[in-house]
Amino acid sequence: MQTASPVQRRATRPRADALRNRERIVAAAREMFVEFGPDVPFDEIARRAGVGNATVYRNFPDRDALVREVVCSVLDRTSEVAERALAESGDAFEALEHFVHAAADERVSALCPMISSTFDQHHPDLVAARERVERLVAEIMDRARVAGRLRPDVGVGDVMVAVAQLSRPPAGTACLSADRFVHRHLQLFLDGLRAPARSELPGTAVTMEELRQS
Repeated sequence: MQTASPVQRRATRPRADALRNRERIVAAAREMFVEFGPDVPFDEIARRAGVGNATVYRNFPDRDALVREVVCSVLDRTSEVAERALAESGDAFEALEHFVHAAADERVSALCPMISSTFDQHHPDLVAARERVERLVAEIMDRARVAGRLRPDVGVGDVMVAVAQLSRPPAGTACLSADRFVHRHLQLFLDGLRAPARSELPGTAVTMEELRQS
């Protein structure tokens, strides 16, 4: 087996370093968007990430690109949490619980409003990440219903609205101070989803399409 020459190895290092820098920028931006909102200066993000301003602009030529990457990465991580929970336990309702609490930890409710106010909602990367989450949650909820664990009169939109409303106030408005209430209130909501239902809900189950049109 041929081994890479020193020149070849040196040539691969910048790519690995560039990937790490990009990940650090996204992580720092996520933290600062939650704390201060989407208008935080790029130089502050660069400082927290431990990189130069040029590195930030090399990866993200404008604010829209950076916000979009942050939101997509958050959506992807919440999907992965639910997928792992479903694979490890086989319990669809437990996977739904993992998804809801992970979405709160990722600050989904603080970040997702940036989608409508900051950049193109129809960008292919965003659409793909959003559709992955929606498909996964719909699958989990369907499996939980079949197992008799989830009440039949709720939809994916109901879950998304509750996560957004219960987990955080908007970014930059002291949303970190609400942490001690979040998981307690989300668990109360989740307990209300369990079957058999103890009450009849007014209206009908909310779909994601209805939610986007409202």
